[in-house]
Amino acid sequence: MKVHGGDCSIVIKTAYMERDIPYSEETIREAVSLLQEEASIEGDGVCRVIRKKSGVTGCIVTPLTIGTAPLLLYLAMGSAGLPAFVRESCNLFRFNLDLLPFEDSDSFDLIQNRSSSNEKFAVGNERLLFECCRVKEFELRFNREEAVKLKIDVCGDRVPVVYPYADTFPKESGERYSGDNVTYVISGKKFSNIYGVTINAKKENGTKTEIWIKRVLEGVDDIPDFIDELVIEAKLLRDRYDDRQLGVFLLTLKRLVLVSDETNVNAVGAVMGSLRYYAAGVTTAVVCSANERL
Repeated sequence: MKVHGGDCSIVIKTAYMERDIPYSEETIREAVSLLQEEASIEGDGVCRVIRKKSGVTGCIVTPLTIGTAPLLLYLAMGSAGLPAFVRESCNLFRFNLDLLPFEDSDSFDLIQNRSSSNEKFAVGNERLLFECCRVKEFELRFNREEAVKLKIDVCGDRVPVVYPYADTFPKESGERYSGDNVTYVISGKKFSNIYGVTINAKKENGTKTEIWIKRVLEGVDDIPDFIDELVIEAKLLRDRYDDRQLGVFLLTLKRLVLVSDETNVNAVGAVMGSLRYYAAGVTTAVVCSANERL
């Protein structure tokens, strides 16, 4: 079930912070598995099953903001490491993030509130606590004229319980990143004909990362089949953050190998198509936060 609505909320809890994040949809729910009993020879031939609770599953799609980007990218990548203080700032810390397999990533808790002021859609006022969750897969989407969005697929072994406290958490309302303010540098050369990039990382049994690059053929050199390094830099428009460093995050992907070219050269007008790459090297990110720990 997909849940939309301004009265609903998802709060992420780590050892150092709690953040009520904005989202466009979420499907977080209790995971259920079935224990199957084989049909008996002399019976009716029906296989019996027993319902078994198996923890948590589902996904969250959220736009990245100045407040949530460091936290969400840290959870998606897996680990934040030790922060480095930015000396030229008043109170700013830089984190280097490495993409880690699911089993090695840090865990977090989720507090889900699906209450609604509309009686027709109300599902109760109980808040559920999902403990020790991890990100098993994520998709980061950069598209022009759209907010930068992150989809995280969550799983965990613990059964959800009712959150017993009446805590309130301030909603994140900071400036959102836009695909219009993203730059792409491929092997040291800036490309302005890229209209969107989607990064999909699967983290179970090792990391497997694919990248879709949507670009326009403008009579210039096309993107090469092998990319030594792709650097994606996302910025915010406002200039009041510590020398703009707080409003910037960087993603670096190494050794991209072309898998397929999905360009339709018979299109009318400008030719636009997607290139699909596999990341055979490491994937890292750099984020800045006013918090010493994430």
